[in-house]
Amino acid sequence: MASPQTTPYDITTMPPGIPYIVGNEAAERFSFYGMRAILTVFMTKYLVDATGAMDTMGDEDAKFWGHTFIMVAYFTPILGAFAADWLFGKYKTILWLSLLYCAGHFALAINETRMGLAVGLSLIALGTGAIKPCVSAHVGDQFGTRNSHLLEKVFGWFYVAINLGAFLSTLATPFLLDRFGSKVAFGVPGVLMAIATFVFWLGRNKFVHIPPRGIVVFKEAFTGEGLKVILKLTPVYLLVAVFWSLFDQTATSWVLQAEKMDRTVFGFELLSSQIQAANPFMILVLVPLFSYVVYPAISKVFPLTSLRKVSIGMFLSVLAFALIAVAESKIQAGDTTSISWQVFAYFIMTAAEVMVSITCLEFSYTQAPNSMKSIIMSLYLLSVSLGNFIAAGVNAVILNADGSSKLPGAMYYWFFAGLMFAAAVAFIFVAYFYREKTFIQDNEASQRSIAEGSEG
Repeated sequence: MASPQTTPYDITTMPPGIPYIVGNEAAERFSFYGMRAILTVFMTKYLVDATGAMDTMGDEDAKFWGHTFIMVAYFTPILGAFAADWLFGKYKTILWLSLLYCAGHFALAINETRMGLAVGLSLIALGTGAIKPCVSAHVGDQFGTRNSHLLEKVFGWFYVAINLGAFLSTLATPFLLDRFGSKVAFGVPGVLMAIATFVFWLGRNKFVHIPPRGIVVFKEAFTGEGLKVILKLTPVYLLVAVFWSLFDQTATSWVLQAEKMDRTVFGFELLSSQIQAANPFMILVLVPLFSYVVYPAISKVFPLTSLRKVSIGMFLSVLAFALIAVAESKIQAGDTTSISWQVFAYFIMTAAEVMVSITCLEFSYTQAPNSMKSIIMSLYLLSVSLGNFIAAGVNAVILNADGSSKLPGAMYYWFFAGLMFAAAVAFIFVAYFYREKTFIQDNEASQRSIAEGSEG
C-alpha cells in the first residue's frame, strides 16, 4: 500500500479528497441535526421509565438539558483536536471517533429511558464534538499556496453540504418520530452516520494526511506565536459565544414557542420541530446570494473584512430575537399567532449565521498556525459550548421552585436580545484593534516555486 500524501498537492485545481469530505459531512450532519431536531420533543413527550410508563420532562428542564448536551458536544472538540495534532492525525481521529458516534445514535434508538438518553447523548457528544475541529481543519489541509484561492468557495460548499443534510433530516426525522416512534426516528440518523463513516473511509487514499506533531504541539500551543494567536482570538470567541446562546435556541425555546402557534402552511400543519428546517433551507439560498451579490455590494460601500461580517451578523441576530419576543407577546395576549413570525425571524437569524458562522470557520483556519489548525478550530467551537452554557445557565437561574420562570413570556427573549446587543457593540472595538495574520498549509514544491519567483 502506497504511503499517504502528507503535503498538499502541487495543483491549482480542487484537491481530490474534497468530494469525500463534503459527502461525508452531508450524511453526518443529517444524522446530527435529525437527532437534535426531535430531542426537545422527545424529552417532553416520549421519554419513559424502565417499566414503559411515561417519564417526560417539563419545558424548562428540556431546555436546560438540550443546551447542556450542545454545550458538551462543543466542548469535546478540544479533546479531539489534541488527539489529532498530538497523537493520531486528523484522518484516524475522525474515523475512530465516528464509530463512537454511531454507537450513540443506536443507544438512543434501542433505549427510550433517561438512561438510554444519557448514554446515547454522551457518546454522540464525544463523537461529534471530537471530530468537529478535525473535519474543518482537514478541509483546509487539502490546500496549498497555489490553490488556496479556492478555500472560500470550498468552505461555502462545506456549509451547503452541512445544511442540505440538516434540511432533509429536520423535515424527515420529526415525521418519523410522529409516525413510527423514537426507535425509527433515532435509528435512521444512526444509519446515516454509518454511511458517513464509510464515505470518509473511501477517501483515505485521496486525502492529504498531515502527520501529528507529537508532544511538541503543547509547547507550540501555549508558547510563542501559538500563544499569541490564542490570546488574540480569545476576545473574538468570547463575544461570538453570545451569538450562539441565541442561535441554538432555535432547537429549544423556539420549538416550544412553535407548539403554541398556528403552523398551517399551504393547507398542511407542520410539526413544531419541523419549523427548524427553515434554517438549513435558507442557508442553501443565502450562501450563494451573500457570496455573489450581498458581499460585493457591501464592499463597494466599505471594505468588508471577516470581522466586519461577524459584527453585522451579531446585530442581525438581535433583530431576529426581537421579532420572536414580539410574537411571544402576541401569544401571551391570546392572539392566534402565525408561524410566519418565526419564519421571518429564521430568515434574519440565518442571514446572521451566514455572516458569523461561515466567516468564523474560514477565519479560524487562516488565523491558526499550520501546526495547530485543529486546536484553533476547537477553541472556536468552544465558543458554541460557552454560548450554550450561557443559555443553560440562564434557564437554570430563572427557574422557580414551582416550575414558573423569573423571565416569563416575552421577557425571556428580550433579555437575550439585550445581551446580544451589548456583545455586538463590544465586538466593534475588538474588531477594530485586531490585526490579521494568515497561515496556509503548503508543500515544499510550492515554497520552492515562490522562492524562485521572488529571486527572479
